[in-house]
Amino acid sequence: MNFQDSPEEARFRAEARQWLDDNAPHHLEEELKGAPFGDLKLKSADVVAASKAWQRRKRDAGWSCLHWSKEYGGRSASPIERIIWQQEEGVYSRLSRLFGIGLGMCGPTLMAWATEQQKRRYLPPMASGDEVWCQLFSEPAAGSDLAGLRTRAERQGDHWVVNGQKVWTSRAHVADFAILLTRTDPSVPKHAGLTMFFIDMRSPGVEFRPIKQINGGSGFSEVFFDEVRVPDEQRLGAPGQGWTVSLTTLMNERLSIGAGMSTGLPELIQFCMSYRIGSGMATDDRSVRSKLATWAVRESGLRHTAARSMSALSKGIAPGPENSIGKLVAGATMQDIATFAIDLQAQHGLLDGSEALDTGRFQAMLLRSAGTRIEGGTDEILRNVIAERVLGLPQEFRADKGIPFNNISSGKRDDHA
Repeated sequence: MNFQDSPEEARFRAEARQWLDDNAPHHLEEELKGAPFGDLKLKSADVVAASKAWQRRKRDAGWSCLHWSKEYGGRSASPIERIIWQQEEGVYSRLSRLFGIGLGMCGPTLMAWATEQQKRRYLPPMASGDEVWCQLFSEPAAGSDLAGLRTRAERQGDHWVVNGQKVWTSRAHVADFAILLTRTDPSVPKHAGLTMFFIDMRSPGVEFRPIKQINGGSGFSEVFFDEVRVPDEQRLGAPGQGWTVSLTTLMNERLSIGAGMSTGLPELIQFCMSYRIGSGMATDDRSVRSKLATWAVRESGLRHTAARSMSALSKGIAPGPENSIGKLVAGATMQDIATFAIDLQAQHGLLDGSEALDTGRFQAMLLRSAGTRIEGGTDEILRNVIAERVLGLPQEFRADKGIPFNNISSGKRDDHA
């Protein structure tokens, strides 16, 4: 690929840069630059309000969801223009994290499976940040086996009644709507009995409870459903087609996470250029430079892999299993970099928060990195996806393949009573 701007791309970049100069929330720039890894926190402003204000300003000027069509809140821009915008938006993109699940995962799923009327109703306020979305997939009993979920949806006339539980749901505490994967037929093999819906998170019977994380944040929640009624018109795909619909979400999720995940390398390089070890700067040490070079090569590979995916999108090709590569590599690299930075700090690495070096950036990154390697598919799941669906290797043995879901033991004592 040619990474030099064409004359048209250069003009687009100049337009984006000028608009950002005139409209970006510059009063938040330094705070955004110094914000630790993880859930964004601001001292000078309410994060949700600031995020929504920035998203709405972008939408009003045509800079939100550039690749979406205009009737859905975008500007029908090319994938290359989307990349240029992401490069220019820079630190201000941190204000868009609140909308990442909606724009990167729920939005593409609605585009592929919702009715035209539903798209025109839900996509524009999603693009403007007026309505926040989350994704109700993971469950306590299913682990990494999404198809093993047990949240039930039973049809009653023109509604479905949902009972069950989801866990590790990001943004549930601020979400207005969600996409929801349920089991509607337990008498068939597990992948065949699923159905996808979208729901209003304020529906009677929906309850969320924030989960306290090791890093002190509560960005995740567990969500409970007690006789929640969902209109059949909010079904995405046919009954029993939920797994196929969910693959649309998962492929976009891995593209979104992998392409946008920070590994922490630029921050590590900056830290090493100012941190002294022994008689000189950290970058004077050959072993440190060797580590930085290794990660720089890996980061370049991630950047080019993401660009290849964008090029495929520009040709109308839907995100595929190859996007698991970026998420797998970026997550492990982030954890390695955070561990290295803390080791480099020696005894100072034991400190955290404002007392730590660089305000505890790498400590926060390390505490969050384990979750990063789980969300959006664990490393083990992603390796299987790459092996089977990208490299064409034989499938891993699955003991429950082809067995009706209600005949699969859950490990409970009464399963065989």
